[in-house]
Amino acid sequence: MEAVTKTPEREAFYRKIDGENLTALWTVMSDLITPEPRSACRPHLWKFDVIRDYMTEAGKLITAKEAERRVLVLENPGLRGQSKITTSLYAGVQMVVPGDVAPAHRHSQSALRFVLEGKGAHTAVDGERTAMEPGDFIITPSMTWHDHSNETNEPMFWLDGLDIPLVQFFDCSFAEGSKEDQQKITKPAGDSFARYGHNLLPVDGKRSSKTSPIFSYPYAYTREALESAKAREEWDACHGLKLKFSNPETGDFAMPTIGTFIQLLPKGFTTARYRSTDATVFCPIEGKGRTRIGEATFEWGPRDLFVVPSWHWVTHEADADAVLFSFSDRPVQQKLDLFREDRGNA
Repeated sequence: MEAVTKTPEREAFYRKIDGENLTALWTVMSDLITPEPRSACRPHLWKFDVIRDYMTEAGKLITAKEAERRVLVLENPGLRGQSKITTSLYAGVQMVVPGDVAPAHRHSQSALRFVLEGKGAHTAVDGERTAMEPGDFIITPSMTWHDHSNETNEPMFWLDGLDIPLVQFFDCSFAEGSKEDQQKITKPAGDSFARYGHNLLPVDGKRSSKTSPIFSYPYAYTREALESAKAREEWDACHGLKLKFSNPETGDFAMPTIGTFIQLLPKGFTTARYRSTDATVFCPIEGKGRTRIGEATFEWGPRDLFVVPSWHWVTHEADADAVLFSFSDRPVQQKLDLFREDRGNA
């Protein structure tokens, strides 16, 4: 779209209509409808060791109860002050130290937890409690009560991913706290996985939620699935071996607004170039390597975090067998017929 020529008469007209809260579309169309995705979101990597040190310092400054959630927000350097890691998603690292209780609350925003470090703390969601171990993927569906506690002798750290910017965009945020710090546990541990995690579904089950009925996906099962698939040696040039976490009722994504993935890159594997419209947050849980995003290269190891903006070419290279967790807004884009990907020459 070519730029519109400015003339004194046109500028006077624009000033005149501005007083009526009107704008001439031809003056802004090139910024609204772009030939390719264009945003302020930038590639970036956060080192977990640095975050852990700052979180430990924060633990001496504020309690989990006073903070409600003791979290350091991962702010994209191109989106500072907006609590966004991409234009549509939020991410942060949460710490729960021994004796902590992050009090029960619920909200419209859906949340994921990906456990980074520590073992044995608990998250309770909608009356069921689960222990947390590194690599576990845990879901908090929209408007479900949830709280976190740590009765171990070591701090727990996990990645939080929420659809806060999406909910904010649609202007549909609701939230409320509980009178009790911890919700009443009404289901045995492992109940949701027992009911839905073995290719079986309750015959007369009627659920209205579009979120997976399994709220905890243990890493032990995820790793087993990767190893089983690895035996077939069917490597994708752009992804290595990549699986999505799914809702067993529908086969769709585990969460309606956030797509979650796990991928295995064998030692020495370098992916072909790939780009897609869903800006993606990555977190290696095993191995080490590097990722090239556009012209920038980032070296990563376990628990580091990095973001790939929309429509940026990306390649991964593994120096050791590596497992990467990732999440994006792909479910929303696909349902709106907006998602696009480019596999280069692969």
